[in-house]
Amino acid sequence: MTTGRRPSRLRAGTPAPVTAPPAAGGQPSPAERARTVAARPTAALHVLGTGTTPALAAATTSDGRTLVVVPCAGPLLPALAGSPVGDLPARLTVTDRAPSRLRQPIRALVELAGWLTPVPGADVPAAVLAFADACPCDALFEVGLTAALLQLDVAEVVLHESHAVEHVEPEDFVAAAPDPVTEAEADLLAAEEEALARLRVRVQAWAGRRDDVRLLGLDRFGVRYRVESPRGGYDVRVAFPEPLTRSEQFADAVGSLLSCALD
Repeated sequence: MTTGRRPSRLRAGTPAPVTAPPAAGGQPSPAERARTVAARPTAALHVLGTGTTPALAAATTSDGRTLVVVPCAGPLLPALAGSPVGDLPARLTVTDRAPSRLRQPIRALVELAGWLTPVPGADVPAAVLAFADACPCDALFEVGLTAALLQLDVAEVVLHESHAVEHVEPEDFVAAAPDPVTEAEADLLAAEEEALARLRVRVQAWAGRRDDVRLLGLDRFGVRYRVESPRGGYDVRVAFPEPLTRSEQFADAVGSLLSCALD
């Protein structure tokens, strides 16, 4: 079991938690975390000159393109059409929330900044298929009707996670792949609910009865828990012996954790 960075101040008036030592075991790289967070469904789009525009859906495809579905109504599409250079500076913010009720439920967010352009009409069908492969969603059915598909040519990637702010090179972001376990997190939480509850009991025994232990998330390196106390909190990773390569390995990996004593 390893401890990670403790989360930032939980609310005004409470003391900031002390930072724990860096994790001794493996953990995702910033580029992998950024790609993983970018696959989450909650996103906001801010475009220079038009303000915040609803992002009906956003996804980064397997070949590294960042695509956004926006409504046809509103000032964005006319502003793009009137741009003398054919694009507009924009920032897409994608938020990753924990599956449990936490004082600080946002696990991370990633900001993708660059230039927003319309996807050419001839390329829309293929782009929609690539989008659906990365992130199937109902908003894609509205493309060409009440919604339009745009592409963000990413020039800057910033990952915010706990106290850390990581600047990721766009080339590293494109080359990375989303964590396969985090991608399947919702299904794994349902399928392995009992095993994860047993693992939480072990973490609770390690943390002590005075602190509250709640599930923070799953990734290919292990199971993460948030330990909360009246004075603050910190994160704990129960690490797998080896990183997983497929979500189908998760059940056996958790079973192996339960079959041995935790440090």
